Amino acid sequence: MNRRLLASLVGIMLVAAVAVGLTVGAGNTPSLGLDLQGGASITLQPEGEYDAPSLDVAVEIIRSRVDAIGVAEPEIIRQGDTVVINLPGVKDQQRALDLVGRTGDLQLRPVLQSGTIDPTAGQGATTVPTATTVPTATTVPTATTLPGEGGPGESRGPRPMVDTTLPTDTTLPTDTTLPAGATAVPIDAAPPTELPAGAEVLLGRDGAGYLVGPVAATGLVFENNASANIQGANWSVVVQLRGGAAGADLWNALTARCYSRDNSCPTAQIAIVLDGEVISAPVVQEAIFTGGEVQITGDFTEQEARDLAKILEFGAVPVKFAVSQVQTVSPTLGTDSLRAALISGLVGLALVFLLMLAYYRFVAVIVFVGLAVSIGIQFSIITYLSKTNGLALSLAGIAGIIVSIGIAVDSYIVFFERLKDELSSGRTLRNSAQRSFEGAWRTVLAADTVSFLAAAVLWWLTVGSVRGFAFFLGLATLADVMIVWFFTRPAMLLLARSKFMVNRSMLGIKPPKITEGTS
Repeated sequence: MNRRLLASLVGIMLVAAVAVGLTVGAGNTPSLGLDLQGGASITLQPEGEYDAPSLDVAVEIIRSRVDAIGVAEPEIIRQGDTVVINLPGVKDQQRALDLVGRTGDLQLRPVLQSGTIDPTAGQGATTVPTATTVPTATTVPTATTLPGEGGPGESRGPRPMVDTTLPTDTTLPTDTTLPAGATAVPIDAAPPTELPAGAEVLLGRDGAGYLVGPVAATGLVFENNASANIQGANWSVVVQLRGGAAGADLWNALTARCYSRDNSCPTAQIAIVLDGEVISAPVVQEAIFTGGEVQITGDFTEQEARDLAKILEFGAVPVKFAVSQVQTVSPTLGTDSLRAALISGLVGLALVFLLMLAYYRFVAVIVFVGLAVSIGIQFSIITYLSKTNGLALSLAGIAGIIVSIGIAVDSYIVFFERLKDELSSGRTLRNSAQRSFEGAWRTVLAADTVSFLAAAVLWWLTVGSVRGFAFFLGLATLADVMIVWFFTRPAMLLLARSKFMVNRSMLGIKPPKITEGTS
């Protein structure tokens, strides 16, 4: 019996020591929330027509986008029709804002022309008049090919070589207006003589200009499972097609047109457009995609590939939002809050220990060691979840942990008071320890169950800081149950059975004298 108790006691202390040692040795620390390390808070306001279901879908897609950029414990709160997004500790706030703020529908449009745009001149609207004609003197040889040199977003592989002899007039007609800050678009391929209705001149991320046809499909053709992969030395993006007429059939109808280079898609390129910007313009290499999978390769950097994958995965949002407010929380303010929280926690621990020491004498050492083991285990779990699941420790979370100290101390008090009652009735310390724990355990288990259920309900029904408080309170409550069974129980039972306690008082009560060897 004593061996099992000793194994339990040593085991839980060893688990805590190893967990803390591995965590500290690896240099890992818990991620901190917005209120402890600073960050950005973005407020989005919906625009145009929308309804409640579409707004809910939009919020979930924004949540997926934020989770995908690796922000620890982001808060996405819907307040009426307004959406508030808190991003703790973002290193590149502009990049996070770009991904979160892009909430328009993802469009797939055939490319009629492409080239560079001079950003130093020109103002106007983006729509190209339907009656405007473009020069047709540029020819495209059909037999000569060379390896594509595509930039970011273009597929690599054989592509038709464009005739380098361009006509004198290599710009769009003067009555065709360009986006603000843009002018001439050199022609890379022969567009149709008559532009289709809905054609527009759009700018790309790479500084290029694209004359694109009307919308042929939206991001709804893709499943929400795009990924960035590396093949050899190059990064690529793979995305699955939805089945049926709204997915693969619609995509293949567009790729068949572009692959054949008909007048509606003479460049064989498909522009991936988000919020009026061409994110990528890959060249179609197959007429029909039979595997239900699309792969986009090119001279991507890792970040470009991952950003494109996120856009394809979460691009289709049924509501358009405007960024109405961006606030930055100072890291200095967060540091001050963290310091205050740590000081308050340490002061609370010290006061609890002094009170227990004054009331229960040397038995308070068991309380102190038990709390240390509990805190060590919780620290390791929180750090692990921060690294693997993006959990962040906020001020509300620290408050939950501090409150849980009271729950843990209550467990010891219940046990100690029952033990005092047993000793007062004249029973031996050995028998009293076993009987008092059996009675105290039921009380502790019932109390901790109520606390855990309350924390679970709070976590389920609330958002923001209250949810963080509930999570850490629930975690600390589970830790208390484990510590009571695996540490407090064996520590007290072993102490009661030790020769050290024979004929000694405990908790201020001196047990009846017994001779050694008497049970």
